Amino acid sequence: MTTTRGRVQDKVAIITGAASGLGLATSQRLAEEGARVVMADINAELGAAAAAGIPGAQFVVMDVTREQNWIDLVDSTVASHGRLDILCNFAGIVRLASIEETSEEMWRQINAVGTDGTFFGCKHALRVMKAAGSGSIINMCSTASIQGGPNIFAYAASKSAIRGMTKSVACLSAQQGYGVRCNSVHPGNMATPMLREVYEIVREHDPASAEAMDKLWVGEPLDVANMALFLASDESRAINGAEMVIDNTTTITEGSVPKH
Repeated sequence: MTTTRGRVQDKVAIITGAASGLGLATSQRLAEEGARVVMADINAELGAAAAAGIPGAQFVVMDVTREQNWIDLVDSTVASHGRLDILCNFAGIVRLASIEETSEEMWRQINAVGTDGTFFGCKHALRVMKAAGSGSIINMCSTASIQGGPNIFAYAASKSAIRGMTKSVACLSAQQGYGVRCNSVHPGNMATPMLREVYEIVREHDPASAEAMDKLWVGEPLDVANMALFLASDESRAINGAEMVIDNTTTITEGSVPKH
């Protein structure tokens, strides 16, 4: 009798932004394939409830904008599980504003969560992964780092910084022989609470644009979770520093991609 093993069997994963949306879907998918999942989010109530529905998952309240929190989380994960194999830097926030409307407070808030949080996560995951000689870091980017978006200025800037950060970490690891892979995922519009929040703001201020949005292709969180699973698994052992776009041709199509 053969025993079926999952694609990330017994690997240990930290996933930020795990209380909802893409982080939650990825937590569920990795756990289904055998990973021991540490779910981190600043929303304690929502995160604890989400983790309760995933067998073996652990939830940690986490403010990703503070480096000491990252040191504590990475070190406690290694102390508890003996290793860290996967980091999914998925925490992020978006605000609708052009450069003309972006305040200093908004700029710093978006970049603290997205840019700083990803920097600290990469830094301290790399610290323990290189000692083990292996690991996969998966950074959440967006098609906003590829395609212009006038009303998501700070968000696009943060995702573009993460895109460059990813490649830098990947090259360092390859050149130094660390054995750690670092890739980015770039979803288009996905059916998440974040997208619903954006849609409601647009609907309130610009009903015509909201009607147009309602006709566009939107992916499912599972689409992103499956990509994260692939990058977390040994199946992607030769993929390092890549941009994995999940948008059903949206960024390469003239015009728009409609719903089907």
